[in-house]
Amino acid sequence: MPQVIVLIGAGSIGQAIARRVGAGKHVLLADLRQENADAAAKTLSEAGFDVSAATVDVSSRSSVQALVGTASARGEVFGVIHAAGVSPTQAKPETILKVDLYGTALVLEEFGNVIARGGSAVVIASQSGHRLPPLTAEQNKALATTPTEELLALPMLQPDQVKDPLHAYQISKRGNSLRVMAEAVRWGKRGARVNTISPGIIITPLAKDELEGPRGPGYRHMIELSAAGRAGTPDEVGTVGALLMGADGAFITGSDFLLDGGVTAAYWFGDLAPK
Repeated sequence: MPQVIVLIGAGSIGQAIARRVGAGKHVLLADLRQENADAAAKTLSEAGFDVSAATVDVSSRSSVQALVGTASARGEVFGVIHAAGVSPTQAKPETILKVDLYGTALVLEEFGNVIARGGSAVVIASQSGHRLPPLTAEQNKALATTPTEELLALPMLQPDQVKDPLHAYQISKRGNSLRVMAEAVRWGKRGARVNTISPGIIITPLAKDELEGPRGPGYRHMIELSAAGRAGTPDEVGTVGALLMGADGAFITGSDFLLDGGVTAAYWFGDLAPK
């Protein structure tokens, strides 16, 4: 039975990881928009990969379940790259919470039911989750372990608590890393692993939207004052993703890898620190 790698969110970062882990396997590319999945499938197919394309709405359980069925029909699900999401410039708080927080929990739950022994997953979170002030132990546990269908009803996620898109994005991404820690326990019982990567500013179409939007000057300021002094590339995230999903990362699970060129360090302890 062939091994299947499922890429959810067929953008630059997800493709970069898929290129490194998809050789000799079937790569199922899924996106909210069929044209995005088809374009990514064409690119990877022309590079020699065995691919197919599908649509998925990660905020819909039935849609995610359908994708699980499509993947399982192709073979054993050996890898999942979850790179779908929306940014603060693109959506309202409630949409960000539903797609980035609930959607990730849903993907982890459903694919965690079928992931093969020896398989692994990477969830793309964000440096933004590292700039959220500390949560209480109770809040951390709630984000990590609340049943998926009850997650958005948590008091800490209500409109009077999450009032702007950036806050929604930050708490969603913090929630992603916490959720992965909890899911790593369940996935481990199947002999599988799951981790998050929290990239900084990586040059992708989504990042360009941010750089050209109202928060653009702030992002450019972050880049200038970071240790690296530049934005990152999808290939740099791909390298870390390949480590986490491959044999060299076999002892890594339930972990979050901050990959931001030093922006978070500068935010907490350097020139970007809030005055």
